[in-house]
Amino acid sequence: MSYTVESMYTIQNHSAAAKLMQGALDLAASVQPLGGGVRPREGNNMTKPIEKTDKAKGITQKLAVPRGALAGTQTLFRGLDVVDAVAAGAASLTELAAAIGLTRSTTHRLATTLVERRYLVFSRHDGYVLGPKLLELGHVTARRMDLPRVAREHLEALSASTGDTVHLGILNENQVLYLDKVTGTRRVEVCSRIGERQPLRSTGLGKALILDAGEESWRDCYDHEARLGNRYDLPMDEWLRRMREYANQGYAFDLEENEDRIRCVAAPIRGVAGSIIGAISVTSAAQYMDDLRMRGLSFEVKKVADVISAALGFNPAALRGAENPKQL
Repeated sequence: MSYTVESMYTIQNHSAAAKLMQGALDLAASVQPLGGGVRPREGNNMTKPIEKTDKAKGITQKLAVPRGALAGTQTLFRGLDVVDAVAAGAASLTELAAAIGLTRSTTHRLATTLVERRYLVFSRHDGYVLGPKLLELGHVTARRMDLPRVAREHLEALSASTGDTVHLGILNENQVLYLDKVTGTRRVEVCSRIGERQPLRSTGLGKALILDAGEESWRDCYDHEARLGNRYDLPMDEWLRRMREYANQGYAFDLEENEDRIRCVAAPIRGVAGSIIGAISVTSAAQYMDDLRMRGLSFEVKKVADVISAALGFNPAALRGAENPKQL
């Protein structure tokens, strides 16, 4: 079926992997201090501000760093700035220098080190592009990022703050597969369990998982579940109208559609490439979930989903830069 979502564990391109560079500590060992490796005088514990300029925004940040760590720390920041600039589309030495606010000679020295360490690749035709080392780091990080493990503490916090049951699910064989559940403090029994599957069109998690699929795929989903004989009272036209609204808002509701007198608010989780790779929901009895509270909860649920997405490497700004690189 056309609405299946891709797995979170595939790093789709160099630009997506570049976001994982922020944790690459071996860059610190790969670059030398500026100024010929001159060390600050020993015994001076004063701090000196490092200026980091974003010319596009016209903002200069000053970061206080101990003198003893100044050269190495400043070089590390600047090296990361070079990688960020290449990820955003800067390709020539002139573009790089302008993007990070440094001289051409300093920029060339940083870029050369990054090329030597395979974080960048340089060619006369294409200029600087992101290198294979970033893909290697991306794959290592992706293998270590288990969705339930990353999400667990956020699910527990959400359940504690709302008092309601919280679920984590993924799309599996055109159904919702429940990966985790945190039971709330209210005396409400929610008939769900980890490992079970539920329909897409009638559950909040299911709708959240296919928000990006588009109307044609939504129709396929509705028809597919209808052919399976799943009981559902909402007509397709009304369901599609709601799905369009949910897609615009970035969250979805279950208005007693899957279980009598049970409502939920759900929001999608996105992976490093921007695709939906999971969803979370807050579920409770209808008596605790009137329309006003559901609207209020939608912001909280979406915020937590966004935090989990960020922990998994999703960065909307970087993704937009990767989709719209500067033309050479």
